[in-house]
Amino acid sequence: MVLNMTMLSTALRANRLSRIYGHGAAAVRALDDVTLEVAAGSFTAVTGPSGSGKSTLLHCLGGLDTVDSGAVHVADIELTKLREPALTKLRRDQIGMVFQSFNLLPMLSAEENIVLPLRLAGRVPDRAWLDRLVGVLGLGDRLRHRPSQMSGGQQQRVAIARALVSRPAVVLADEPTGNLDSVSGRDLLGILRRSVDELGQTVVMVTHDPAAAGYADRVIPLQDGRLVGDQHG
Repeated sequence: MVLNMTMLSTALRANRLSRIYGHGAAAVRALDDVTLEVAAGSFTAVTGPSGSGKSTLLHCLGGLDTVDSGAVHVADIELTKLREPALTKLRRDQIGMVFQSFNLLPMLSAEENIVLPLRLAGRVPDRAWLDRLVGVLGLGDRLRHRPSQMSGGQQQRVAIARALVSRPAVVLADEPTGNLDSVSGRDLLGILRRSVDELGQTVVMVTHDPAAAGYADRVIPLQDGRLVGDQHG
């Protein structure tokens, strides 16, 4: 199921999320009553130091981790109530993921890596949309190259194209510049910004870097598993 996000004003909602690891005296409350709403077509950065709960939040928003209480809605579907394979299908169709590690298959070309999620779903890529992504991301001369033939920045661009190819409701980016040099990192952040401005994408990024957060429309600090502010650009 692919929804038309232009008809939805909110791409993602989290209501009173809590996530606790461990038990008793050793329990760690990674998320503590977090409520968040993300507008469609916006770029949100969640910031905070290591251990603040940023990655846990992103994984719960993307259905990669379970919550102990609360609810997450993506494109008006509550993913916290879904079971496999419905959750897998929602993640595949409506959530694009970008990680520090590029997670590309080394035996496939850049283009094959980009369209792999669609192929696995039995869907034919929209050639016009794919060509537009390739143009925006500057990958036109790299589509036949394997990951070992590309720089880190180029591999991360392929990972972003893969995240965008299904036109998801939201792209979740976990420290996406963490394995890149400063120049490649700035280029990548500029591409995420362009995906919002030119392609209408919704991006939620977690980062410890204030300079990276400066590319976002909205910055939300996280501390000890709780949201402690909300700054709009």
